[in-house]
Amino acid sequence: MEATLQAIRTDLRLSMNGPVAAGMRKMGISYRVIFGVDLPRLQGISRKYEPSAALAERLWSEDVRELKILATLLYPPGEMSIEVADRWVRQINNQELREQACKNLFEKLPFANEAVEDWSACEENGIRATGHWLFARLCIRGSALVDKVDSMQVLQRAVADMKADSPMLYQSALGALRFFGRTNRQRSAWVLQEVSSFEASSSPREREMYDQLKCEFDYSIG
Repeated sequence: MEATLQAIRTDLRLSMNGPVAAGMRKMGISYRVIFGVDLPRLQGISRKYEPSAALAERLWSEDVRELKILATLLYPPGEMSIEVADRWVRQINNQELREQACKNLFEKLPFANEAVEDWSACEENGIRATGHWLFARLCIRGSALVDKVDSMQVLQRAVADMKADSPMLYQSALGALRFFGRTNRQRSAWVLQEVSSFEASSSPREREMYDQLKCEFDYSIG
């Protein structure tokens, strides 16, 4: 494994982009090391290596942006347990990693529907946001697991979280509602009904989110 880790680090050094890394730090993305490698290049690097739970765990343990993203690409979904997924989700501390973990790994887990229900009910904002985003990813993917989720309960939590102070939380909640509503007209009508009070809200942000959903559903569902 040490030889593989060294080869991965060499790939990252050869692909590093200092200005991009500096820009990420200015935006508040915090890791011990950031190479500034873009996502398509990281996907290309991941294809050079055999997926392995042990390798992915080792990469995930490093406080390095690119190694954590590679971990989400190299962990075989069929080998991840719900206990490991729960441990990983508690260690996600930024939106980029949240989106990459959901897209590359969590949405492919056979128990992703259970993760959505558990995480979206968590009191910790970061975990709840991941639950919302994972549900959005299942909708984007057209996964059969969407129908196994207690959608009404999950989405009612999302509606409540659209009023949250945390941008991470209300944007993830908005995403869950948006992509669920995109799947068919019945669902979009339900979403608009649930957020109907936002139309005349005293909060400009709430009115804007309502307008975004209504405009999108008017044009995206035939």
